[in-house]
Amino acid sequence: MTLRPFFAALAVVALAGCAADPAPNEQIRLTQQALEQANAVGASADESAELKLAEDKFAQAKADMAEQSYKDARMQAEQAELDARLAEAQVLTRKSQEQLNVLNTRITRLRKQLQLGEAQ
Repeated sequence: MTLRPFFAALAVVALAGCAADPAPNEQIRLTQQALEQANAVGASADESAELKLAEDKFAQAKADMAEQSYKDARMQAEQAELDARLAEAQVLTRKSQEQLNVLNTRITRLRKQLQLGEAQ
């Protein structure tokens, strides 16, 4: 009978240990990868407010990791990853739009040439 309180206390301690947030190492890795991809497609913190925000949040996530505030670190890293992916998508969209504009210009030029050829 005297062991019952001991096991109950042990169970409470074990459950409390399970409730603690683990270090978000995988999320930190994913965020780093997202930042690298955004930079690889041409995003820069000078031109993209989203990328600057992502870098700031990632720095905060690293600081939270150092302080072992893993829940805050995970949240900051997740937000930074999303901001970096948004910056990447904006750059890719801008580049696609520029390519579309070039193609439309070429098509217009070809149509004019065809019209001139038919007129002769």
